[in-house]
Amino acid sequence: MKTQQVVVFDLDDTLYKEVDFLKSAFREIADTIGHPEVYNFMLKCYRDGENVFKTVIERYNLSYTVDQLLEIYRNHKPDITLNTSTVAALNALRDRGVTMGLMTDGRTVTQRNKIKVLGLSRWIGENDILISEEFGYGKPDIHCYEYFMNRYPEAVFSYVGDNLSKDFVTANRLGWNTICLLDDGRNIFKQDFDIDESYLPKHKICSINEVLSLI
Repeated sequence: MKTQQVVVFDLDDTLYKEVDFLKSAFREIADTIGHPEVYNFMLKCYRDGENVFKTVIERYNLSYTVDQLLEIYRNHKPDITLNTSTVAALNALRDRGVTMGLMTDGRTVTQRNKIKVLGLSRWIGENDILISEEFGYGKPDIHCYEYFMNRYPEAVFSYVGDNLSKDFVTANRLGWNTICLLDDGRNIFKQDFDIDESYLPKHKICSINEVLSLI
């Protein structure tokens, strides 16, 4: 009997680029406050490493608070998509009979909006989606990984992510195959491979479709 393969993905900067969510949120904020030019100013602040919302409120003398802008950022319906190679990879894994899961840190509303817009239910069942706020644990807590191991006790596991500080250390300890999608220069959090070996992935890839040769 063929061994069941389970591939668990991270969401942000793995299945799609988180900077696209950021841009989508900035557009929503600019539209909401009625200042279209604010969009480019917020992008500049982000790229310059400034406190975006505090700076834009002061620059444009807005009546909004930082918390109100954060609320728009977190709760808007994002304009994001999966790229064609990611769709092809997910389809190929499904066709092979691979079970796919999702493990993501973040707020329920924000992450659920992303999951819905990206159409991830085409490949990932509801019971195989872990969002830290609603699950009660976030990476690298062992409960997240054991959740999948308890669901599929006879399976072989792979984890695909991008964040070296938390994605791989526990998966490595549990004997999972760990795969890091390399930053193409657009990631929100930059990757530093000069860290303790226990945090490093077993494999590095430049595109999600390379996962197909590693499981």
